[in-house]
Amino acid sequence: MVVSMRQPEIHALACEVCGRLPHPKRTRMALAKLAAVFPVELALHALVIHLELPYMAMVSMLAVTATILVIWVVEPGAMRYLARWLHAPELRRRHRLDSAERLWRIRVRLDDKPGRLELLAKQLADRQANILAVHVHHLENGVLDELVVSTPSGIGQQRLTHAISRAGGITVGIWPASALTLVDGQTRALGLAARVAADPAELPLAIAELLGAQYVPAPDPARVPGGTLLEIDSSTDLGAMTFLRTGEPFTPAEVARAYRLTDLALVAARQP
Repeated sequence: MVVSMRQPEIHALACEVCGRLPHPKRTRMALAKLAAVFPVELALHALVIHLELPYMAMVSMLAVTATILVIWVVEPGAMRYLARWLHAPELRRRHRLDSAERLWRIRVRLDDKPGRLELLAKQLADRQANILAVHVHHLENGVLDELVVSTPSGIGQQRLTHAISRAGGITVGIWPASALTLVDGQTRALGLAARVAADPAELPLAIAELLGAQYVPAPDPARVPGGTLLEIDSSTDLGAMTFLRTGEPFTPAEVARAYRLTDLALVAARQP
């Protein structure tokens, strides 16, 4: 049932696809319906008894009137006016989720000079951003730092961008992240290596996952959207593999990791 409500916090619980609210707990739903239907049934029975109608007329009137009132008036009204109470557990969980700290993955270009990363850390700390992980990619004209930070719920992308600018950095990208981002990079790479060793045909998908890129089996330059392309010649039955990533170029370290994973696939493919 789609319920129209004025409370914006109730609307936030609705499904983005169908617009339906989650089903309330069965006990709460039963109590809400009982509280709404009981007074109506009591009033109807009192009215019918007071009118002293014939038995069949009394039964028919009770059945028809009660059905119409319950279906079209009482139940929708109860769902509307008791919505906050019906969905109280979901609202509490949503509030805890909204007030929880947020995770961000940040890529920023910095000059390869002493103190630059320290200055960036200070600017982020001033905005209550806690750095949880740092990885440095060395480039020809500087460094590309990849950070995972946690912030209070009120700190958004704009304030993080301002912190990077104050530290003299250039923002490459800021993306919302999840707890999976904090999985140890070496552990993740070893897991992908195990996949490739067990089945070399998994190589394209493993590299795509490793780089956070899209595997393009047969790229057509006229149809490929904007982004950075990386082509790797695997010297296997797979031939040349092309990967696409939008918004952030591939770093030399990432390219080296992809080639090492390709070497592993070649070794595994030669095994009897």
